[in-house]
Amino acid sequence: MPIVRIWSGVEIRALREAKRMSIRAFAAHLGVSERMVSKWEAGAEGIHPRPVNQAALDSSLSASSSDVQARFSGLITASGIQSSDEATDVVPSGSGIPLPGGQHQVRHPIDGKLMTLIDAGIHLHGPANEPVYLPAFYSDVFPTTNADYARFVAATDHRRPQHWGGDGGPSDEIFDHPVVFVTWRDASAYAEWTAKVLPTSEQWEKVARGVRGDVYPWGNQLTPAKCNVREAGIGKTTPVSRYHSGASPYGVYDMCGNAWEWLSTSSGQDRCELKGSAFTSPFVRATPSTFNDASIDMMDDDTGFRCVTPAETMRALLKMAG
Repeated sequence: MPIVRIWSGVEIRALREAKRMSIRAFAAHLGVSERMVSKWEAGAEGIHPRPVNQAALDSSLSASSSDVQARFSGLITASGIQSSDEATDVVPSGSGIPLPGGQHQVRHPIDGKLMTLIDAGIHLHGPANEPVYLPAFYSDVFPTTNADYARFVAATDHRRPQHWGGDGGPSDEIFDHPVVFVTWRDASAYAEWTAKVLPTSEQWEKVARGVRGDVYPWGNQLTPAKCNVREAGIGKTTPVSRYHSGASPYGVYDMCGNAWEWLSTSSGQDRCELKGSAFTSPFVRATPSTFNDASIDMMDDDTGFRCVTPAETMRALLKMAG
């Protein structure tokens, strides 16, 4: 299966034509506006969507039939875009992207989200920095966005979050923001659809803090400006790729601020843990080791989720997809 490393308007148009969709139908399929698709296509090689949109396009391509993928490859070859230095690089779907420290990233073959490998080993967990061993797993680099969730809703007819309004998908202004107004059950349903799971408290904290027990994803400095918390004064969610300097040692975003994230770890009858804090939280609550929990039926404008998957499950899925 072909994978596009960097999407431009040329590849976007090729995918739409390969799927034999109108601009309106393709926009609804991706969970974006018709205006945005038209802008991409008009920009041709000179426009590259944001990372969250890149993931949506990856997901669409990976879920396409072999006939669609063959038509797409033919259209790309005919366009001559592959000969350009900034062109699409089509690589096997199982290829990892090498990163410093032995890390690597892959696109999940079901929902197309970028995931990064968290190596097996011991990390320091909780306020007391207790050593905990975890086997290798992959974590979503970004929280589940409104655009991600729109594809899930379209595929499963699951309940739409209330902040979308009307009968359509999310507005352009929030498509790359974390999805909110989701219960633990909603988050678990999305995870099941993608053959992933919600992270445990231990998994989530290792992704956020690394193995050395740093207080924050970026180290031990008290730096509220590295995340979307109450002190930022924004008062709402922000794009999941905004806070580059706040990324964790594994290159994972929004482990502090923006939206609380549901975990699989139970904290009592019909209750589960949450981590990460939100735009509504004071910075003091952003410490990844901080405990929080809620009823699994709770939903609010500052609560979302991300997913993980065991390394062996990812290997099996990539082998099947490849």
